[in-house]
Amino acid sequence: MTRVAGIDCGTNSIRLLVADVHPETGELIELDRRMTIVRLGQGVDKTGRLAPEALERTFAACREYAEVIRELGAERIRFVATSASRDAENRADFVNGVVEILGVEPEVITGDQEAEFSFTGATGELHGDDRRLVVDIGGGSTEFVVGNKHVEAARSVDIGCVRLTERHVRHDPPTAEEVAAIRADVRAALDLAAEAVPIDTAETLVGLAGSVTTVAAIALGLPEYDSEKVHHSRLSAAQVAEVTERLLASTHDERAAIPVVHPGRVDVIIAGALVLREIVERVGAREVVVSEHDILDGIALSVA
Repeated sequence: MTRVAGIDCGTNSIRLLVADVHPETGELIELDRRMTIVRLGQGVDKTGRLAPEALERTFAACREYAEVIRELGAERIRFVATSASRDAENRADFVNGVVEILGVEPEVITGDQEAEFSFTGATGELHGDDRRLVVDIGGGSTEFVVGNKHVEAARSVDIGCVRLTERHVRHDPPTAEEVAAIRADVRAALDLAAEAVPIDTAETLVGLAGSVTTVAAIALGLPEYDSEKVHHSRLSAAQVAEVTERLLASTHDERAAIPVVHPGRVDVIIAGALVLREIVERVGAREVVVSEHDILDGIALSVA
């Protein structure tokens, strides 16, 4: 076994997975998995820079993760940074801070690399020969990947729950005009994705990341978030629409009172749900297979 640590730093959250990886089967044995909402992408869409307070929140989480990695004795670490740090003018400040704390340089990966990791992590436990469309809805971008055992086509587009919320939402709940603006952006991005990825041809839709898992947990009516119940649950198209409509009609306080909604997602879950709903409707999917395993698992496997 090789003990590895994978870190995924996105626009909204930073996550850590420490796991043992079997050298022959590639099986991951999870030792520690955690997530912290740091909102690294705060204001990036508008200013083009990482905010000082966002950097400090991220570095605080990195210090916590460094301690966990030391305690568990991971032999190798890979730190992957996605959309927000790709876009920022001052990303050198981010890189230097991570190196100082963790001793590894964050890899600011391309959207295509992000898609590859997401697909590998999400589909490793799925069986069958069906073609899959894996959709990873992040804070700043969304990845679309089609394939079975291997990636056939992938595209990353700049729609995500944080980016769309900051760009369009000024009221609580959002107005009809704000919702229409979000949907217009998502539909334009879907057209762009479809130029590179045959999104209408897959037999199975697999959904990843916090927006999808949160919508699933709400649909399941869970009294508290339970990753085992969410993982590989099946979310019907009708449930996606129903939860989205419920969120669209809710205030910030009403969303905060839903026990499965993480405090860091309260203000962005509406946009995330809208992205998911538009995707489901565009591809004509009857259901979404929800996966708790995603880019983080793909990163850990790549380390080994």
